[in-house]
Amino acid sequence: MKQKKRWGGSCFERYAFGILIAIELLMSFTFLGYIHIPPISVTIAYLPILIAGCLFGPLQSVGVGFAFGAASMYKASASYVMPADAIFSPVLSGAPLSSLFLSVGTRTLYGLFIGIAFIFAKKRKHYRLGIGVISAIAPKVHSLIVYTAMGILFPQMGYHYYSAFRWKVNDAVFAAVCVIVVQCMWGLYQSEVVQNIKHGIDQSINNPYGSKKTSVFFILVQFFLLCMAVFAAHYFSRRESYMLQQHGVEVSGPISGDMMHLQIQFLIAFLSMTVISVILLILLYKYMSYKEYRGEMDGLTGVMGRRMFLHYCDKAQKTNNAGVRQSGWFLFVDVDYFKSINDTLGHAAGDRVLQEIAFELHNVFGDQGKVGRIGGDEFAVLVEKTMTQQEMEARLEQFLAVISGILDGKKVSCSIGAYQFIFPQNVKALLEETDRVLYQAKENGRACYVVKASAAGTPDGNTKE
Repeated sequence: MKQKKRWGGSCFERYAFGILIAIELLMSFTFLGYIHIPPISVTIAYLPILIAGCLFGPLQSVGVGFAFGAASMYKASASYVMPADAIFSPVLSGAPLSSLFLSVGTRTLYGLFIGIAFIFAKKRKHYRLGIGVISAIAPKVHSLIVYTAMGILFPQMGYHYYSAFRWKVNDAVFAAVCVIVVQCMWGLYQSEVVQNIKHGIDQSINNPYGSKKTSVFFILVQFFLLCMAVFAAHYFSRRESYMLQQHGVEVSGPISGDMMHLQIQFLIAFLSMTVISVILLILLYKYMSYKEYRGEMDGLTGVMGRRMFLHYCDKAQKTNNAGVRQSGWFLFVDVDYFKSINDTLGHAAGDRVLQEIAFELHNVFGDQGKVGRIGGDEFAVLVEKTMTQQEMEARLEQFLAVISGILDGKKVSCSIGAYQFIFPQNVKALLEETDRVLYQAKENGRACYVVKASAAGTPDGNTKE
C-alpha cells in the first residue's frame, strides 16, 4: 500500500518528525539546548533542524525551524529579558511584525535553506563529505540570517550581517558538535536495523489485527496528560505567589505574570517529554504488531495465512456494513492435480506454481480485496468492492490464461468457485456456500470456474472452462 507523501514519505518518518519537534521544544525550554563549560558557551538548540533536514528534507526542517522560532519568541516575551532579547518579542519590541519575522521567520527560512542544501549534498558522489561541510557551516549560516534581519529591522541594536563572521572558540566547538551529531544520526538512520524497523512500522498499516481503538487509547492518554500538566502548572504558579507573600515578598502583577510564564515553559518541556514517550510507545506497538502480522503471513507465497485471512474476512463483514446493501465476492481457488506436479516435476516446481498463482491472484484481485492461502494448494479471495458477474468472469478468464503457462511443457490449471454475497455475511456460511460452488467446478471436469451470483446480483450461475 502506498504511503501518503505528507510531512515525510512514510508513517515512520512522520513519527520521527514529531519526535524532532518535541526534542526541539524540550531543548529550547531547558538547559539541554545549551552547553556552558566556562569560558565556552555553546548553543545547540537548533541541532534538530539539521537532523530533520539531513534525514528527511526541507518540509521537516522548516517545521522544526518554525518550532524553534516560536519557542524563542515566547521566551523573549518575559519582562525580565535583556534589551537584545526583547526585540524577538512582538509584545516588548514595539514592532510586532518585525519581531515576528526576526524570531520565527528567520528560523523558518534557515530550516528551508538547510533542507535544500542537504538535498543537493546527498545527490553528490561524496555525499558524506557534503553533509559534513553543510553541518559545519550551519551555525554561521544561522547567525548570518539572524544578524542580517536584526540589522535591517532593528538597526539601533548595532548588529549587522558581518557580525556573523566574528570567530570565537565556541564557534569551532559548535561546528564540531554539529558535524559529529549529524553524521552519527545519518549513519544510524541508514543502518540496516533502523531501516528494518522503519519498514515494519510502515507495513503495520496492512495488519488486519490492527484496531482504531488502540490509536484512540493513545490519543486519550496524551489528552489526559495534557490536562494534568495544565492543572499542575496553574497550581504551582498560585502556590509560588502564596509562598512569596508568606515570606514578605509582595507579588505584583508583572511578577505573577513572569512566574506563570516560567510555569508554561515547564509545561511545554514536560509535554514534549510526554509526546516523545507516547510516540515511542506507539512505534513499539506498531513494530510488534508488524512482527505478529509477518508471523501469520504464508512464508512461501507471501499472502495471508489461513488464520489471518479468516480474521480479515470476519472484520470486513463488520466494516463494510454502513447501511448500504453492498455486494462482494468470495472465491475458492484449488490447483488441479497439484500432487502430480510435485511427484513428476519435484517440489521446487510445485513451490513455483503456488508462488505464481498467489502472485497472479493478487495481481488480478489485489485492487479489490485480499488473497489468502488456506490450505496446501488452496487459495481464497475476498473481493470487497461491488463487481458485476461479467467483470468477475473476465478477471477469472485472465487469471486462468496467465497461469496456464507457468511451467514449460505442462499446463497448469485451477478449479474456481466464485460466490457473490451481500455484506454482512456469516463467514462460516460464506465458506460453506463457496465450497459447494467449488465442488461444482471440480464436478465439471476441473480447469474451469463456476460463478454463483446472489439474489441481488445476476440471477443465475455460470460455468466456464
